[in-house]
Amino acid sequence: MIKSVITIGSGIEPLYGTRDENLRLLEDSLHVTIDLRSDGIHVSGDPVAVGRVQQIFADFETLRKSGHTLHNGELHSLLKLVVADPAATLRSLVDSGKQRSAGVKRMVQPRSPNQRKYVEAIESSDMTFGLGPAGTGKTYLAVAMGVSALMAKKVSRIILVRPAVEAGERLGFLPGSLQEKVDPYLRPLYDALYDLLDQEKVDKLLERNVIEVAPLAFMRGRTLSDAFIIMDEAQNTTIEQMKMFVTRLGNNSKAVITGDLTQTDLPNPKKSGLLDALRVLDGVEGIHFCHFDDVDVVRHHLVQRIVRAYDNYGRAHQQELPMPLEAAPHESVLTAKPALATAAKPQ
Repeated sequence: MIKSVITIGSGIEPLYGTRDENLRLLEDSLHVTIDLRSDGIHVSGDPVAVGRVQQIFADFETLRKSGHTLHNGELHSLLKLVVADPAATLRSLVDSGKQRSAGVKRMVQPRSPNQRKYVEAIESSDMTFGLGPAGTGKTYLAVAMGVSALMAKKVSRIILVRPAVEAGERLGFLPGSLQEKVDPYLRPLYDALYDLLDQEKVDKLLERNVIEVAPLAFMRGRTLSDAFIIMDEAQNTTIEQMKMFVTRLGNNSKAVITGDLTQTDLPNPKKSGLLDALRVLDGVEGIHFCHFDDVDVVRHHLVQRIVRAYDNYGRAHQQELPMPLEAAPHESVLTAKPALATAAKPQ
């Protein structure tokens, strides 16, 4: 156990977080005690943990002096990554985010350890599967990585794909042209694009087909080269569609496939192409599977609690077995008569 005093200057307050939530995160995760005093910040605990706190404060000061402003939500997420991985530092995470964000409005930065593994898998693998509940950033990060690759000229186009099957609806029943029929299914992909790039730029890229948005059915027979390909809502693919899609990959291309097996809209969820791919492609070199859970939800805090509640409810009801129907002695269940049938008729 050691005690260290960190000298602080003006502008360090954002590191504390709202109501000192960032300091509490450091205390709880690194098992240190942090006291704010007039002469500085007193940190006591294990020497390694105290050293990590000192490094965090030094990194924040360096970033602040270089003009890099971290908003509280973003900073809190980065600190969670730093305390979860002893090899990670605040500066290294920010620097890697800057590299991914060239030409993009927002810094492409994972906000949980699983998101970080997902982003690193996309960078290193030819095909990445992202599986998990709503709000875990599967689609957004995939689109962000695709835009980053396009802006860095690592690929010449982005192809965004979705199976057009949602809650029993079919494209043929929707009014309008083919593009108008398809657009509602692809809206989450458009939303991510407009969040990352200026609307005018996105519209130009779409017009020139540098960014192509298409239903899965249009992929058959194509070879997709020099492209970053994203298939969203993959749980709604059939086994045949998934096999067709994963064999479209051409030279200098990456594919990211995202989905949530708990929200399958197919008539028979067990026939989901995503579920089948998990079994068939497990262990294939060049393919990486990333799994998310409720702690990775980055939407409103309530969404995380909702996802957890549904998971707990589903597990509880899977354990419940129906009570066996008891029959009278020497009488089968099929021949047993209900009580009302044997009751005497009123006189």
